[in-house]
Amino acid sequence: MRIDRQQAFSGTLAADIPFDALDTYLSTHIDGFAGPLHAERFKGGQSNPTYKLTTPQRSYVLRRKPFGKLLPSAHAIHREFQVTEALAGTGFPVAKPLHLCTDNSIIGADFYVMDFAEGRVFWEPHAPGLDGMERAALFSSLNTTIAQLHGFNPADLGLADFGRPQGYVARQIKRWSEQYRASETETIAEMDRLIEWLPGACPPDSTGAIVHGDFRLDNCIVHPVEPRIIAVLDWELSTIGDPLADFTYHLMQWFMPISETGAGVGSLLAHLNDPGVPAIADYVARYCQRTGRDGIAELDTYLAYNFFRLAAILQGILGRVRDGTAANAEAATMARQVRPLAETAWNFAQRAGA
Repeated sequence: MRIDRQQAFSGTLAADIPFDALDTYLSTHIDGFAGPLHAERFKGGQSNPTYKLTTPQRSYVLRRKPFGKLLPSAHAIHREFQVTEALAGTGFPVAKPLHLCTDNSIIGADFYVMDFAEGRVFWEPHAPGLDGMERAALFSSLNTTIAQLHGFNPADLGLADFGRPQGYVARQIKRWSEQYRASETETIAEMDRLIEWLPGACPPDSTGAIVHGDFRLDNCIVHPVEPRIIAVLDWELSTIGDPLADFTYHLMQWFMPISETGAGVGSLLAHLNDPGVPAIADYVARYCQRTGRDGIAELDTYLAYNFFRLAAILQGILGRVRDGTAANAEAATMARQVRPLAETAWNFAQRAGA
């Protein structure tokens, strides 16, 4: 049965965190916080469970680490807080972080609290419901936003030690190969081939920049009535790295295999001719213009790497289903995309000469 992604991932569920302890804690750690507190868990999201906190005065958002067994280095709540805190004062669209808690006795896991950004989330990358002019403006806003992110000097924001730009893609290949093996549930030949081929096919290092790691429309809050990004969410995978790797990850939506159930990552494949959806060559050209580049060499290699990386990320979700720590009810269905993602990655690898 095919699900409606907008309906399946929008809205909230009952919260699974202790209200009373959290209410008391936040009253002493966030200026102006005053209960009584009501909490609901957002349906969307696969990594760090996310909650809407409501008080009589205002609303907040809480993100926590999942409960239970976790993969090494995953769910880095403190890094999300650090990068969003640095970006909040720059004018970049991000929800302002308010407090980080590393005392897991409060709710059972580390967490942080940020402002609630009132707006829309589009769970389909073609932004259904918008007309052609609005859709074109929204894609332009996405392009402008990721170009702006890649234009920051990390040292100027106090993030010089947030990551190592040298060898970023090579380290990512190693990391996600290891994470994939740690959560592997079946043999996928294309993943085995990619794990062997990718280390020797790494593009040369690009200029070091702040990279989001999972930049796409459904990780953004869109203004309630205007077609522009007002907050970029889900910074769990952010670091200092190759901006071209980050941008080409964003380009994957133009090639994403369509999920039979609709539960997987959204795809533009069936909407390339929709009014306002830019041709990928034009979208790449606008990013290059905004970032002062002549073009993107080794695009196929970057796409092979990114489809491999996403397959490994979704395999990690399937591993959490196996271990009983998945955050989303659709996680098992979503993880069925691992094999088609691996096949797509290998197709790009072959185009790159594998």
